[in-house]
Amino acid sequence: MRHFNSIQRLSTPVGILLGLSLIAVPSAQADFIADSKGSLETRNFYFNRDFRQDGSRDKAEEWAQGFLLRMESGYTAGTLGFGLDALGMAGFKLDSGGGTAGTNLLPPDLSGGSQDQYGELGLTAKVRLSNSTLKLGTLQIKDPVVSSNDTRLLPGTFKGGLLSVQEIDRLKLSAGQFTQINVVDSTDYQDMTANRIGGSSDKFQFAGADYQFLPSLTAQYRYGKLENIYQQNYLGFVHALDLGSGQSLKSDVRYARSAEDGNFRKIDNQAFGALFTYSLGGHALGFGYQRMSGDDPFPYIGRSDPYLVNFVQIGDFANIDEHSWQARYDYNFAALGVPGLTFMTRYISGDNVQRSAPGEGKEWERNTDIAYVVQDGTLKGLGFKWRNASVRSNFGNDLDENRLIVSYTLGLW
Repeated sequence: MRHFNSIQRLSTPVGILLGLSLIAVPSAQADFIADSKGSLETRNFYFNRDFRQDGSRDKAEEWAQGFLLRMESGYTAGTLGFGLDALGMAGFKLDSGGGTAGTNLLPPDLSGGSQDQYGELGLTAKVRLSNSTLKLGTLQIKDPVVSSNDTRLLPGTFKGGLLSVQEIDRLKLSAGQFTQINVVDSTDYQDMTANRIGGSSDKFQFAGADYQFLPSLTAQYRYGKLENIYQQNYLGFVHALDLGSGQSLKSDVRYARSAEDGNFRKIDNQAFGALFTYSLGGHALGFGYQRMSGDDPFPYIGRSDPYLVNFVQIGDFANIDEHSWQARYDYNFAALGVPGLTFMTRYISGDNVQRSAPGEGKEWERNTDIAYVVQDGTLKGLGFKWRNASVRSNFGNDLDENRLIVSYTLGLW
């Protein structure tokens, strides 16, 4: 049994902020404590992936139990408010063996299997001035140029700093710098790489703005750079149109231009994506299109999530010159008097992929999600989700996959 490890030490900035918060006046300490909140989330996760192509392994299959303890303090009183957050995570193997490891639920061991248990503690110091905040330490983020992965037992995190400024009405500015990544099946921080591009860097920087032109229209711009590997400019628009009588149309349009940074290698990619979703009552019908142009696939930090409309359960449809479209249907059973029960299915098809063998590369993926969250009673908040996916490709793996997730979050205070 491997003991819990990778307990993150307080860096100098974190230690300074914590010390300042603790020596604040009593009233400030009251705000620090009175506005705090804590929760314990449990995740029971079964993962099965069957490999269907000739010459491959049979399957990857594991079952594990995870715990996430989140504690967020308030801010001390005064012009500058100081606070501290903590994220404690632990995972335990319930079943794995016979060559079925490799699901990314658990860290690998030296024998080709998975570790029996793992855990870590992340600390985040924070400062608030007016409507602006600065966070330093362990961070989870969802942003157009960098997003944490949270698709396995425990979420991935970054180490670094994140600034959010909201001093002007309808305008939000953001900037950040990350120095390392901790992926979903690891307890150790490591340098960042670029997916499908390679290289290694200990600095990712980004900055940008969100501006709400209208209550229904928001524009986003970001510039991100994985130092000495790639740089990326992103522009996006989200619009929600109320059609009346319970109908609406949401438009989500994204464009990213990526190029090299430094002398690592030449990089050339343009990624365009658009997803349009029509909703009526409990129904939602969506159609999406995504196109890659240039000499390279879409670059993003390895083992994180790309911000692409056709990034789905398994694939990202971001290969060189790939064109892909998506059809999606959602239904919320609250419309039939069953709140908490939801259904989603989608189909994505990609073609025009450059591959090493002669001929055009093609792939498709089908996803189905069924989820239910208990709405009241003793078990309120208990969630059940089944995620099913199939992938077929003439240049990659053929897969059938099932994920069964039981989750529950308990508020501690």
